[in-house]
This record gives sequence, C-alpha cells and structure tokens, in this order.
Amino acid sequence: MNQLSILDEATRLRGQLPDGFRDGIVESLHNDAARITDSSVTERGESGRPTLDRLLDGALTHRVWGFVVMGLLFFAVFWFTISGAAGPSGLLSRLLVDYGHGQLHALVAPLHAPQWVTGLLLDGVYLSTAWVVAVMLPPMAIFFPLFTLLEDFGYLPRVAFNLDRLFAKAGAHGKQSLSMMMGYGCNAAGVTATRIIDSRRERLIAIVTNNFSICNGRWPTLILMGTIFIGAVAPPALAGVVAAASVVTVAFLGVLVTLLVSWGLSRTVLRGHSSTYSLELPPYRPPKVWRTLYTSLIDRTLKVLRRAVVMAAPAGALVWIISNVTVADASIAAHLVNALEPLGWLLGLNGVILLAYLVAIPANEIIIPTILMLTLTLGPNLFGAQQGVMLELGTAQTHTVLVQAGGWTLLTAVNLMLFSLLHNPCSTTILTIWNETRSLKWTAVATLLPIALGFLVTGVTATVARLAGWA
Repeated sequence: MNQLSILDEATRLRGQLPDGFRDGIVESLHNDAARITDSSVTERGESGRPTLDRLLDGALTHRVWGFVVMGLLFFAVFWFTISGAAGPSGLLSRLLVDYGHGQLHALVAPLHAPQWVTGLLLDGVYLSTAWVVAVMLPPMAIFFPLFTLLEDFGYLPRVAFNLDRLFAKAGAHGKQSLSMMMGYGCNAAGVTATRIIDSRRERLIAIVTNNFSICNGRWPTLILMGTIFIGAVAPPALAGVVAAASVVTVAFLGVLVTLLVSWGLSRTVLRGHSSTYSLELPPYRPPKVWRTLYTSLIDRTLKVLRRAVVMAAPAGALVWIISNVTVADASIAAHLVNALEPLGWLLGLNGVILLAYLVAIPANEIIIPTILMLTLTLGPNLFGAQQGVMLELGTAQTHTVLVQAGGWTLLTAVNLMLFSLLHNPCSTTILTIWNETRSLKWTAVATLLPIALGFLVTGVTATVARLAGWA
C-alpha cells in the first residue's frame, strides 16, 4: 500500500466517525488541563488549599527538613530491623545451632561414622549454614518488606530527589541513592538494584561503591564492638546511647566514603558527564501490603538467602579443615594466624581477625563465631571450645574472651568496625557483580578497592593512635 492509499484510507475512516467525536477529544483535553491547573496553580489573591501530596512534598523534599526526615526515617527502619530481628535470630540460633547441631550428632552416633566425616559435615558445613540462616533471614525478612513499602508509598523517588545534588557533584547518578539504600539490607540486592541506572558508566560507579553500604551480615559485628568496647568507655547511664551512636557513625561514614569514591572514580577511570534525567515524583498511594510481602520474601529474601547458604557451606568446611589438619605439630589455622600477625599488628588488628575475614569471604555472618573459636582454641581455652566448631557466647563472656584470651584493646575494636565497613564484598556479592557486569576487570575493582581502603584507613588509625600514646 503506497502513501496516497494510506491517506485515502485514513480519510475514509475519519468520515465514519460519529458526529462530535473530535469535539469530545478536544473537550476532554481541556477538562484535564483545567483539573491539573486547579490542583497545582494558585492565583494571586486566593488562599489556595494545598493537597496532601503537596504538604508531604513540602516536608519530604525540603532542602533541610527533607534530609532530617530521611535520616530519622531510615534510622527508624534500621533500628526496627536490628531490634526486631534479635528475637527471631536468637530463636533460630537456639533451634538450628544449639538444638539442631546436638540432635544431628545424636542421630549419626549409631552409624559410627569416622570423626572427620561428622566433624566436616556437622561441625563445619552444617554449623556455618545454620549461622547464616539464623543471622540473615530475620533482618532481611524485616528490612526488605519495609524498604518495598516505602517504595510503594512513593517515598523512595523523594530520596533520589533529595540526594541527586550530592551524587551529581560526585559525578554519579541520583538513582544511586536507591541502590545504596538497598545495600543496607544486602549488597548483592543493592548491586542488582543498579539496573535502574541507564548509563553504564554511572551504573559501574554504583556497583563498585555499593559495598560501603553495611549489609545485615556486618551489623552484628558493629553492634557487638559498639556494645562491649565503645559503650564501656561511657558512664553506665549513657553506655547504650554511646554504643548506638558509634554504630550510626560508621554507617554515616559509609555514605561519606560512597560519595568520595564515586567522586574519585568519576574523575579517573570512569570519567564522563553526569546524566541528566527527568525524575517523576509519583503521587503517594497506599502500599499493597500482601504483594509487597510476597515480592520481598520470595523475590528478594529467599533468593539472596539461598545464594548465601550455598556460599557458606564450603566456608564452614574450610574453617573445620584448617582448624583440625595439623602440619609440624600445629594446625593450619595456627600457622596462618602466625603468618598474618605482623600485618594484623600494623592494621591495629591481629592475625585471628584477618584469618576470620579470609575464611568468611563467602559469608560475613560467621566472622564473630570464627573469631571466638580461633581465639579460644589457639590461646587460653576459657570455655572449652572445640577445634573448628564455631560458637556463640553472651556479651560478658565475649568480652572476657576477646580481652583476656585475645588481648584486644579499644583500638582493636575501633579498627575492626572500620575494617568491617571497608573490606572486600562477600562471595555472593562478588558473584552478583560478575553476573551484572560480565567483566573480570570491574569485578576485581569492586572486590579489591574496598579492602585497599580498609588497609589504608586502619593502618593510619593504628599509627596515629600509637604515636599519640592511645594504644
């Protein structure tokens, strides 16, 4: 059909339209324009009653109060996640670690399996996966639904609007703020969330820097250090507040590092102009709770948990092997700790901490249990720990182990908090980075850049503390 035939056919069809059809279209356009004008324009001399959306946006996108509300809201989300997950995590720990571990040993005892088989499978593989489930599942089951409810309500585009200027000055995309926030639940989910950024350059910046968002696997380490070391230097009445403030300070340092590293990348290896984009602020709407729960629990929580469990199983096996296989009258773990001790001292840490981070690359959740086990089995065994069997102790007992058996100081705790913020991503996140970028180069950059910063920052902190006589 040629062009003239198409025009003739259009003329014929137009003649078949009912009378007043075109007038109706024009009238509907004018009615829509009038409705939009009435809701958004106030003429001089009229009082004009603002809509609820405009009232909310006046506060949530304000240059000052927008950041205040955002900080308070996300602090509430984090606090509710941490405090709300404590009970379920403890219940799962008692069920899977205390009860389940003992019951499995009782079940396999009649089989008279070799000790190394039960040790490798039950004390290594099973315990590590049980720890990951107990530590990861409750926080993610709380954080992801809350985050998705804020998204459904229409608040997250306001977050991107508030932070757009900061990220634009850093040479990054305003939407990076959303993937950064998602990283506080899980960095693997945060890396996946960078798909909302169209520019490959800016998406790579968001992927590389997402590790500076503290995932739920690192919160227990920060909270423990803040509680038993930072809070201990304050008067008893203020200990809890000081401990919480120390954890929040590290989280804010993560945001600052994200902006600084984004700025550095955008002016070196990822140079380019920041994208201009039209950010539509959707109307506020009631969240769809049931759909949100399904999406958050099935599409996010369980998928991330499955990948983490798959990664944690070999980590548990490795912990058991290096703790029980001896070379020259000492375990492999003892040799590795001795080899890492000089570097640990330079960083204000120790060889046990560095080894725990090495074997816990698949899962940050097992770092503290691994540190406690290695500290007790390689030093004074105050609580009868077994080789390669990760354990959990109460706060007072943990303090006793770390200070008396491990020789920890306030510098050790502070630098562990900093190193927890600035170290390589877990293997689940590394695999996700590879899946998203399909680039060995950028996977390596995203993996090695944080740990290089961790070495630099903790090394400087330790040196300054020692020169000042604080350690």
